[in-house]
Amino acid sequence: MKLTSMEGKRVPQATFRTRADNQWRDVTSDQIFKGKTVIVFSLPGAYTPTCSSSHLPRYNELAPTFHENGVDDILCFSVNDAFVMDAWAKELGVENIHLVPDGNGEFTQGMGMLVDKSDLGFGKRSWRYSMLVKDGVIEKMFIEPDKPGDPFEVSDADTMLRYINPEARDPEFITVFTREGCPHCARAKALLKAQNLVFEEIHTGMGTGISSRSIRAVSGRSTVPQVFIGGRHIGGADDLEKYLGK
Repeated sequence: MKLTSMEGKRVPQATFRTRADNQWRDVTSDQIFKGKTVIVFSLPGAYTPTCSSSHLPRYNELAPTFHENGVDDILCFSVNDAFVMDAWAKELGVENIHLVPDGNGEFTQGMGMLVDKSDLGFGKRSWRYSMLVKDGVIEKMFIEPDKPGDPFEVSDADTMLRYINPEARDPEFITVFTREGCPHCARAKALLKAQNLVFEEIHTGMGTGISSRSIRAVSGRSTVPQVFIGGRHIGGADDLEKYLGK
């Protein structure tokens, strides 16, 4: 299998069948890439282990840092249909990445990355790679080596970030434990949003599987919200306000 870099070339022209507001919407390569700096990472399939546990989540986590370093959009391509891609995005809680369904493999074939995975029952799928595209021209590609299985060595988000800015700092990840109807939780989330800070919200209470005992176990307190930043326990809404210097 020969996988050739397309650095310096324009991205293929393709039309993607996407879904928006329960309606079909055709999106073209020009609409996606023209006049923008875009990161693309492509993977073998939605819901597959490496894609779900590592590849997509890390790009989603680092999205704010990519945006700070001049990236306009981050796209995940896969030879899957729009329904599958939308359901996958919802299940993983993806907020910072646009998932693009290349259902017919048209774009992937144009990239020279369409491979036969019939041995897995997948049919034709994308080889795993990433690229930085500026105004439709591919500046840099990271293509996984031609090895058996599903190698994941160079198309990851951290490798791309080091290429764009070797000095970029890894963001501090924020987690907020909340409960439905809690006004202090709403205030804590508003404080974070006002600072443009991206956070993960973990719902607690009846039906969530997370009780006050669980909150006490990780924070030493049984009340909500409980905020963690960079692995450090900040506390409730008042504590967060002080931490942010309000």
